[in-house]
Amino acid sequence: MKRVRCPKCDNFITFDETRYEEGRALFFQCSDCGKEFGIRIGTSKLHSRRKEEVSEATDVPNSCGSLLVIENVFHYKQIIPLRMGRNTIGRYMKGSGINCPIETNDPSIDITHCAIDVTRDKKGQLRYTLSDGPSYTGTFVDNEILGDRERRIITHGSLFTIGATSIILRTRDED
Repeated sequence: MKRVRCPKCDNFITFDETRYEEGRALFFQCSDCGKEFGIRIGTSKLHSRRKEEVSEATDVPNSCGSLLVIENVFHYKQIIPLRMGRNTIGRYMKGSGINCPIETNDPSIDITHCAIDVTRDKKGQLRYTLSDGPSYTGTFVDNEILGDRERRIITHGSLFTIGATSIILRTRDED
């Protein structure tokens, strides 16, 4: 199954690409906004930019680990790479400018819900510090809510929840 995004409202439309041969043009009408648009089946010119192709955090240059967004009724599984410095996490919205967007329809995730600061400690090891946005629904680490100004150091495999979405931190292996 493939997903295409409506160019007007960013809604996803899912279709079975195995039913069509390469090079064929398909036309869709968005169920949300009614916009009609077409695509051509085949090799994408933007193949390297597609997030579905990023299977591991090590595949992304300058990556400091990744966030594994667990699939639920609001969105598909996603892997979001982290970089040094502040990584603002929130719901994807066109033009929002956050650097770790989650493509979701979850209304309980704010546009700038929380942030992970990736820094190095005195030993040169990567340190991941999670803080709330502040957000309307809060950020939970190990089923405990973070206060508005509270920061929590998280490690590989830490589970945190924003809205109805659970996320697992995957740190980069220091080989």
